[in-house]
Amino acid sequence: MARPPLRFRLGLRGRMVTFFGLAALAAALALSVVTYTSTRSYLLSQRTVVAKRQAFNNAQLVRTVIAGDRSNVADVMTNIRSERGGYAVLHLDATETNVESFYAQEPLRFTQSNLPTQLVGRTLAGSSGRQRFTFNGQPYEGVGVAIPSLGAQYFEAFPLDDVETTLRTIQTTLLAGVILITIAAGFLGFIMSRTALRPLARVTKAANTIATGRLDTRLDPEDDPDLDQLVDSFNDMADAVQARIEREQRFASDVSHELRSPVTALAAAVDVIVARRDDFTERNRQAIDIVASQVKRFDRTVIDLLELSRMDAGASESSLDDVDLADFIGRVMNRYGFATVPFEVSSTASATTTGLLDRRRIERIIVNLLENARDHAGGATRVTLHARDEDFVIAIEDDGPGIAVSERERIFERFA
Repeated sequence: MARPPLRFRLGLRGRMVTFFGLAALAAALALSVVTYTSTRSYLLSQRTVVAKRQAFNNAQLVRTVIAGDRSNVADVMTNIRSERGGYAVLHLDATETNVESFYAQEPLRFTQSNLPTQLVGRTLAGSSGRQRFTFNGQPYEGVGVAIPSLGAQYFEAFPLDDVETTLRTIQTTLLAGVILITIAAGFLGFIMSRTALRPLARVTKAANTIATGRLDTRLDPEDDPDLDQLVDSFNDMADAVQARIEREQRFASDVSHELRSPVTALAAAVDVIVARRDDFTERNRQAIDIVASQVKRFDRTVIDLLELSRMDAGASESSLDDVDLADFIGRVMNRYGFATVPFEVSSTASATTTGLLDRRRIERIIVNLLENARDHAGGATRVTLHARDEDFVIAIEDDGPGIAVSERERIFERFA
């Protein structure tokens, strides 16, 4: 049966590793987003509280210092204490000079034009407030404080560099944590998949062992109650398979044994008829020859079945004798009507054609190959015996088309 085209598919272990990795990635990302968002909100809110407190304190200081004399406003603003990197601006209404005035802490660096327009407008309207903004690529927290008693508005900008640096550090740490958690989860998934698939590996090994002929192979009980059903089902299946095969073997053995006596009697009767074949007509002699050859074939089949049943039952024994294989093959070929097939023997200087062999089985193998060549390939063209040290190679050649590639794995099956 043709197999479907191969496609890339993740196995169970790969799917488990992927699931654990993706689940951990999703959970870690969600947790990281929540952690980063809450931390950012907390840090910025704390920064806002500190900025507003300091801005109101500085505004109170300015109000106290210039309440009676506005001539020193510029000096007061120059010496105001603001955070490093921050700046302050004071706006005075046109009450005395009829001219609005802005006083910056560092006029050459920061002026009121650097403040957010919305914050300035809201504070000039009499409402204190705050607003985050960016100046020269740097984040700031701007605070505006209205001072109604002076007709003034105080503005101060606080740098958020330290908060941004902290947030970047947290972001990097969380990202590294997400990566490590994902890798760890994938590794955990791999370990768990090995644990989960270990029983399947045992089942696979046991099934392969049974396939090789060891029908008594069984799975040991598991400590895990969830796997007991799998073990019991497999062992029950193996018991059923073994029982069925043993029944078939017993049936074949019984049939072969029961056939042995009548076949032997039939063969003896045929031998008597063959011995008197000259007394019959030509047509009868042809029929006698056909019957004789088929009875011999039937007799060998019954013997083979008996031998196979003994082998399956483990009761088959080899009868080993010192055999001159070259002489033995020649006599077998003569006995079974293959004397006309060329027979050659070759050996190395240190080799001999004599060895410890089972005559009956070697004879059966040689005859089977010669008959197959005769029946399916037009007859054997040459038989060669190669003796190499302690090994023997028997080659039976013919002019047939050979065995198809798809059938080569089946030629060693029984009765193939």
